[in-house]
Amino acid sequence: QVFDAGDYFGIMQVEEVDEEEEVDEEMEEQFKKKPNPGNGPCFKVIVTNENGLQASNPNSVFLIDHAWTYRAEQARQQLRRVPGLLPRMASLMGIAFHGELPHEASVEHVLQEMWKYNQTYQLSQGTAEEKVPVWYIMDEFGSRIQHSDQPSFAAAPLFYMPQQIAYTILWPLRDLETGDEVTRDYAYGETDRLIRKCVLLPWVPTEVLDVSCFTPEPPDEHYQAILAENKEKLPVAINPPVYAKDKVFKVFTDIQQVLNNLTHPRFVFTDNEGEADILYNFSHFKDYRKLSEERPEVMVNQFPCENLLTVKDCLASIARRAGGPDGPRWLPRTFNLQTELPQFISYFQQRDRRGEDNHWICKPWNLARSLDTHITNNLNSIIRHRESSPKVVCKYIEEPVLFEREDVGRVKFDVRYVVLLRSARPLRLYSYDVFWLRFSNRAFSLDDLDDYEKHFTVMNYAPGVTLKQVHCEDFIPLFEKQYPEYPWTMVQASIFKAFAELFQVASSKPAPLGICDYPSSRAIYAIDLMLKWDTSRDGKRIMQPQILEVNFNPDCDRACKYHPTFFNDVFSTLFLDETDNCHVTRIV
Repeated sequence: QVFDAGDYFGIMQVEEVDEEEEVDEEMEEQFKKKPNPGNGPCFKVIVTNENGLQASNPNSVFLIDHAWTYRAEQARQQLRRVPGLLPRMASLMGIAFHGELPHEASVEHVLQEMWKYNQTYQLSQGTAEEKVPVWYIMDEFGSRIQHSDQPSFAAAPLFYMPQQIAYTILWPLRDLETGDEVTRDYAYGETDRLIRKCVLLPWVPTEVLDVSCFTPEPPDEHYQAILAENKEKLPVAINPPVYAKDKVFKVFTDIQQVLNNLTHPRFVFTDNEGEADILYNFSHFKDYRKLSEERPEVMVNQFPCENLLTVKDCLASIARRAGGPDGPRWLPRTFNLQTELPQFISYFQQRDRRGEDNHWICKPWNLARSLDTHITNNLNSIIRHRESSPKVVCKYIEEPVLFEREDVGRVKFDVRYVVLLRSARPLRLYSYDVFWLRFSNRAFSLDDLDDYEKHFTVMNYAPGVTLKQVHCEDFIPLFEKQYPEYPWTMVQASIFKAFAELFQVASSKPAPLGICDYPSSRAIYAIDLMLKWDTSRDGKRIMQPQILEVNFNPDCDRACKYHPTFFNDVFSTLFLDETDNCHVTRIV
């Protein structure tokens, strides 16, 4: 808790020197060094202690306080409401600020500039909400330490448990003399020259238009690595089991919705996993090899390698098998920020040059419920979000098909279909006949990008937020009244065509490059999608489905509540091959 940096360092304001004045070359070089991130006066931090600093001295470790710690979606609100925060941030970032009251233009300016000052960490324990990355801005001293490719210091956040507070620690990498500059590497850990150039773009603006924005499908090794990382063991080849026509199947499950709602006479529950005919697990099953060798006749509610569908970066890479360089029309253009950053920046800058819409949505690979998901047209923000957790960035749908809500106007909506995968090869795919709708609570427009209720549709987890529910049977006539030229049967046909293409490419290659065609696997997935306005090849205005994500083991609470036969239909279709009296439609 000793903040003694002031005894060792000073902040120096650097003035630009007029051309006419005689300046020795060494000074000239100093001024050419990159200025600080802001657009106001330029600052540097230098060693002022007359004895310099020794890297080997155990006391050469310094604490930097954090001036502002927040989660990205709360930034605007805090700048408006926390007394003194906006003027302090404006001053730290070199933004002119007049008057006492938060002015919307000043707030906006700080929100744009802050990505040059932001640092991040995330806690490794707690609820999903608590694990969402935290952003922070160091105090005036820490924020004025400049970048260098050959840094004199290193800095890292330290979460001090007894106080439940985070600091940044700063320590020298080599011995320094009085007057030496304190610098750190803003792209610490990146060795690839092109990636460094991209990561440093917020402070050193540059164009990477010479990089192709084409994103080919990753090599086979990429998928092998994912398999190894997931610790999944692929099954051995087995013959498809044959069951007696009147067999009653014993089901082992830890899913309450199944226990409460499966009443079909040909299924009974067992608490003994060893005697079960069907394993219907909530969590991911890993050891298919053992299961296939020892109990090949036991059916399981998952497919090996199905994460190729359910994890967002994998979904984007396998979907490229169905379309040209931009991917299929049913998937928003997607880049993996970890592996495709240069291609993304090139694509962003090309769109910028052509004056095209550049709103993007940043999503973590594997969090649900819109957590840590951000909509922005700020390139610096997207580049920096890469540091917090693995993310994909998808083109934000700037022209969604909207739904007129009497109470609020034209809002965004998304549609959830439950699909049943009976087998991967040959591909047999069904859709449940009921679909679910989710609506935004405010009229849509391409502004207020951090207004959750305008841009997002997941309302059932946000406290105190209205949840608008419309049953699909009521929705179809309302939709057709608003869009008489687009009967829902036609829209749904294009949705099913997209589902068919997705599952065809997902099962077109052997595991781990595709979903494994294990004969004893069955599964249900929930596919979330939106509709956007597009132009067909013959110039007609069409509603183009956009697949947003595929969910493993979806929450079927609403399904069971309004459709008590839901799990009877699912089990009958998947495990008995009987669909006659079930509410399902065959897609493939």
